[in-house]
Amino acid sequence: MALTKLFSARRSCTTCPYCGVGCGVAATRESSPATGEEVIRIQGDTQHPANFGKLCVKGSSLADTLGDQGRLLTPQLHGEECDWDTAMEFAASRLRATIDEHGPDSVAFYLSGQLLTEDYYVANKLMKGFIGTANVDTNSRLCMSSAVAAYKRAFGADAVPCNYDDLDEAELVVLIGSNAAWTHPILFQRMQAAKAKLVVIDPRGSVTTEMADLHLAITPGSDAALFNGLLHYLTESGALDQRFIDNHTENFADTLYAAAEWTPEKVAKYCSVDLEQLLEFYALYSRTEKTVSFYSQGVNQSSTGTDKNNTIINCHLATGRIGKPGCGPFSITGQPNAMGGREVGGLANMLAAHMDFTEDNIDRVGRFWSAAKMAQGPGLKAVELFDAVESGQIKAVWIMATNPAVSMPNARRVAAALKQCPTVIVSDCVGDTDTARCADLLLPATTWGEKTGTVTNSERRISRQKSFLPKPGAARHDWEIVCDVARRLGFGEAFAFESPADIFREHAALSGFENNREQARRAFDISALANISDQEYDFLTPVQWPVNGAHPQGTPRLFGDGDFYTPSGRARFIAVQPQCPKQETRDEYPLILNSGRLRDQWHTMTRTGRARKLLDHSEAPELHVHPQEASKFGIEDAQLVRVASEKGQFFGRARITASQKPGQLFAPIHWSDSLAHNATVSALAIPFTDPVSGQPELKQVAVKLEPLIAHSYACLLLRTKAAEELHSRLQAGDSQLFETILHWYRVPVEGGYRFELALKKQPDWQAVAEKLFNLSGKQLNRKQLQLPSGERWLLHSEHMELLVFTSAAWQTLPDRKTLESALQQPLPDAPATLLHDVPAGAQMVCTCLQVSRKEIEAAIAEGAASVDELSELLGCGTNCGSCKPEISALLNTDLAVTVG
Repeated sequence: MALTKLFSARRSCTTCPYCGVGCGVAATRESSPATGEEVIRIQGDTQHPANFGKLCVKGSSLADTLGDQGRLLTPQLHGEECDWDTAMEFAASRLRATIDEHGPDSVAFYLSGQLLTEDYYVANKLMKGFIGTANVDTNSRLCMSSAVAAYKRAFGADAVPCNYDDLDEAELVVLIGSNAAWTHPILFQRMQAAKAKLVVIDPRGSVTTEMADLHLAITPGSDAALFNGLLHYLTESGALDQRFIDNHTENFADTLYAAAEWTPEKVAKYCSVDLEQLLEFYALYSRTEKTVSFYSQGVNQSSTGTDKNNTIINCHLATGRIGKPGCGPFSITGQPNAMGGREVGGLANMLAAHMDFTEDNIDRVGRFWSAAKMAQGPGLKAVELFDAVESGQIKAVWIMATNPAVSMPNARRVAAALKQCPTVIVSDCVGDTDTARCADLLLPATTWGEKTGTVTNSERRISRQKSFLPKPGAARHDWEIVCDVARRLGFGEAFAFESPADIFREHAALSGFENNREQARRAFDISALANISDQEYDFLTPVQWPVNGAHPQGTPRLFGDGDFYTPSGRARFIAVQPQCPKQETRDEYPLILNSGRLRDQWHTMTRTGRARKLLDHSEAPELHVHPQEASKFGIEDAQLVRVASEKGQFFGRARITASQKPGQLFAPIHWSDSLAHNATVSALAIPFTDPVSGQPELKQVAVKLEPLIAHSYACLLLRTKAAEELHSRLQAGDSQLFETILHWYRVPVEGGYRFELALKKQPDWQAVAEKLFNLSGKQLNRKQLQLPSGERWLLHSEHMELLVFTSAAWQTLPDRKTLESALQQPLPDAPATLLHDVPAGAQMVCTCLQVSRKEIEAAIAEGAASVDELSELLGCGTNCGSCKPEISALLNTDLAVTVG
């Protein structure tokens, strides 16, 4: 029988829901009429210009993150399931009552870069045009707002001038505060393929720095001094483009005066870098016309992030390296639709279509919307917003598709504020998050694969994100939920949208409304798309804005004509006086904690944490420690440690590595208190903010460090129901459990979960099991083994509700991945055999093909001398390619960052 008769396949081209690269994804649903089983295959879309078919390991694993496990499928009011009419009436009535009693500024929305542009648009329209407050902010405030503020100061608009082709054409790429090999691997692969010189400016070593031609490990927070010094050097060495400066810029003299004191000698001392290396970078920059500066959270997440961004832009303006192929200041985003959210006014200090709160713009947007009550000025930015929740100024808050109880600085204070707020509404696809546990009303929203709309990536490219799966349970699209509430508040006519295409057309029309030089011309303009049909919307091909009458096919690169969006039409130099981070070390807190992302995880792991193989690279909260600090504080590799600031504490497993500089620590951001005990890194940060952008300083946190001494360790394998019961008790802070448990984290496995415990004392496992799992008085079976690696205990129940492995040393517990199969297979006649001959655990370098570091190191020892040879021998790097930089680092140095 022909294959086409056995299987039916449906292919949808959509966009990846992870970082701001905006890769195209082809999702294929294949089903068998004979069995009814369906398989979803994920591949890169070879036609999408962001990635041309390549995907990183997270994108390649998207199919593994689908399914209903852990999904929020029904509205929940005060912890009880309810129907949508009850939920919507509660939301509308509570918002109406709060506004009537306390005014519109007593309510707030907190949105997310994971929302689609159409979702974002209706939420902003409701708040800023009809409720009458600008208390609408987004988690983009935590990652992109300083870059936005700097672009606006320099260019007059939130307009990224570059595109990804510039990375192909550049002869020098300067990565500042970006571990792109892990955070934006598809773009990093393009940089490597282009053979450009690569300079990385980052306080810590990483896989990216191992691939660099030059690494400047500057003092955290000293970026502005470095680039002031570069501007001074460019002036002294005659590398300025004076014609461009004279014809297309302003305020150069004041900026040059501010930079004049920053000689190379002063910069080298201030930044704690070698003078010879510094001069090598300055000379390379001065003589390389095609230079791209590629920067991210290491620059932005600072109390002076806007100034740092502007010092980078100053150097491009001074050399005229903007608007031309292969050059420009390129801020890379971390979320799939951070830019789309800004297009519709997602930040509290913006109106829709990139308009500010000027009198003319307020009037313009109000007339276009026929607004019932336009907001008259900026609202509260993220940190201010949650401070207002705590103080009682905000009495009702609606949080959509984000987890501020994890991501905000001083996160536990934010959670506490939400718990005492009179009305908290949370729309999400997942029911059990740190923020969801603070909600009065939980609303089930659709997620990737179910949603349909548009997103805008880091190069201003608008792409379609399409649904290929039905809505699960009672889930609704975010735009539908917002429009339902708007109608119940009496604004039905303005929110009578029937589809995302309807919303997009209005959004596009607003972008072109009175948008010309006489009416304060705006960079964001997609008015050429305002009249597209539903079919044209469905098949919209990726396009870069502006898309208007002058540029109907889009605009790959901005400012090639030297014309900017300032009132004068000239770009502005910004004079900057470098400042130290607000969080300075002192006797009690002598170390600086940096934070960032890992290769295989994203944000707070509500999606990536569902894919078991994505945890093979790093499954637990961790802390990177320099050997000097490890010796000083008595810490061994893989030992549990406690990091504390004046605001909070974090527990993780130590990774001793020379990639850290003495006096500095690093922890990944992904784990939360839902996934592990005391695992929220942002809980340590003091909420100092940039005075221009409002972005908080999350990178430089003053902390102290100490080892955590455990009595013993245990590995628990639990079927789903039992695991949920244990997790619920851990989340509730069960006193009986925490008399025994020092630390825990959990990992999803097929059929259940695996919990890793560090113990204060040996527990009474029988009592714990009876309390948690109702074993009806049946005794746990116990087996003690004395093996060369140490004593181990195996405890199990008759029907495998619980498998427990205990040992005095964490390293001597059996390989977890091997044991996880015990939940899917019948228990052996002699269960203790599970403990015999189990290989030691190994970090997976190639997650796709399951190739471990040990296998790669063995192949290198046997003579493999290149990535290609290792790929041929082991298969590593032949799927998504995300592991290639790490493989190269293993080939080149023994100082590669390793994560277990």
